Amino acid sequence: MKTDYLVLGGGVVGLATAWRLQTMQPGSRVCVLEKEPEVGSHQSSHNSGVLHCGLYYKPGSIKAILAVRGIRQMVEFCREADIDHEVCGKLVVACNDTELERLRKLEERGRQNGLEGIEFLGREAMLEREPNVGGIAALRVPQEGIVDYPAVCSELKRRITANGGDVQTGARVTRLKQRSGEWIATTPKGEFAGRYLVHCPALHFSPLPPLALPQPPTRTLPFPAAYLHTPALSVPPPLPPLL
Repeated sequence: MKTDYLVLGGGVVGLATAWRLQTMQPGSRVCVLEKEPEVGSHQSSHNSGVLHCGLYYKPGSIKAILAVRGIRQMVEFCREADIDHEVCGKLVVACNDTELERLRKLEERGRQNGLEGIEFLGREAMLEREPNVGGIAALRVPQEGIVDYPAVCSELKRRITANGGDVQTGARVTRLKQRSGEWIATTPKGEFAGRYLVHCPALHFSPLPPLALPQPPTRTLPFPAAYLHTPALSVPPPLPPLL
């Protein structure tokens, strides 16, 4: 099968990339190759479900610009596709006086990044918003939200195929080679050819020796995160997680 673009990886990044290529270049032929039986099987569907708005990133950085732009595009995408999401906001809490200064810096950073409606709350105002929170003050960030990312992946897959693209699951790439100006990807489902190769690896990616690509030194840098779910509260509980 010959295409213009071979996209390796069917997580949310690979799917979004494929869909964006289609919208930017109407008529282009796009094929996504995903090793798992379904798209978005790893980190794309096993995360906190948070819509990050770019509060923490250095103002003017690519991360900050993309986060602010990205959350607005994602909310618009979910509204258009009727995907479960909620722009519920969040509280960033200072537990002591030392953290209070850092909270003020975050407030300024958020404003510089273009976030709207940021509000500094003293303890009383903070407890009115969330009676179960500790600390001495909080920063309310109204643009933060939650979203059903598996549904986002499913909708992206639907749009890609509706636009004439191809999404192949169970198609782990075992070998890459170049032939007559094209990339040839070998998979259990056969060979797929494309003029351009777009690599969207995920957390479980590891460089493969048979790939006909220069292999730069890479390493995975994981970071921990913890989430607490309390289904039985004496006060009305927050919206349950979508994922």
